[in-house]
Amino acid sequence: MNLSKRLEAVATLVDVGTRVIDVGCDHALLDIYLTLNNDNKCLACDINENALKMAKKNISKYKLTRKIKTKLTVGLNDIDVNDEDNIVISGLGTHTILEILHTNKLSNTLIISSNNDIELLRRKVIELGYYIDSEIFLFDRNRPYIIIKFIKGTSNYKDVDYILGPMLKNNTEYRKYLIEKYKKIKHNISNKKILLKLKYSFKIFVLKFVKFK
Repeated sequence: MNLSKRLEAVATLVDVGTRVIDVGCDHALLDIYLTLNNDNKCLACDINENALKMAKKNISKYKLTRKIKTKLTVGLNDIDVNDEDNIVISGLGTHTILEILHTNKLSNTLIISSNNDIELLRRKVIELGYYIDSEIFLFDRNRPYIIIKFIKGTSNYKDVDYILGPMLKNNTEYRKYLIEKYKKIKHNISNKKILLKLKYSFKIFVLKFVKFK
């Protein structure tokens, strides 16, 4: 069972032996991998009927139809969530993810990979009563991904923890990625917008030279 680097990283954050509710399961490759290698019981959910048909086909291919359940649903709608479950939401935008989280009962463990607005995601999930247990940054097929594991509980965070991540703020690869990203943004800003250029110059300076506690 071969997974993408992104899904492999997600799998490393899942607790062994727990039930996994995979929201936006796509083709259920993560669910198959976790069932075969991590002793998880998975519920593969998706809003897209065609994606779920492919998921069922893949599950059948690996002879796991009795072990992996599927559900056509929006987010966590009509799912009986237990505290011990691992909820995985990967590949959706932050606003969609937050809508799912704010309108449903949640478990004690959330594993989330959003494709935008990571700072907002951190702030809002922490406001729901979670702390950040783990963060992974990686490139998969030349695209950057951040995967965060949230656990029910509290912790004290500074602004830099929300912006860069408490586990990623001194990650060399992540900082290098952000420096190059901000350089490109700064290059495309009109010379008339001096203050905006200075703002990105400051961000680049901080990422190059400042180490955070």
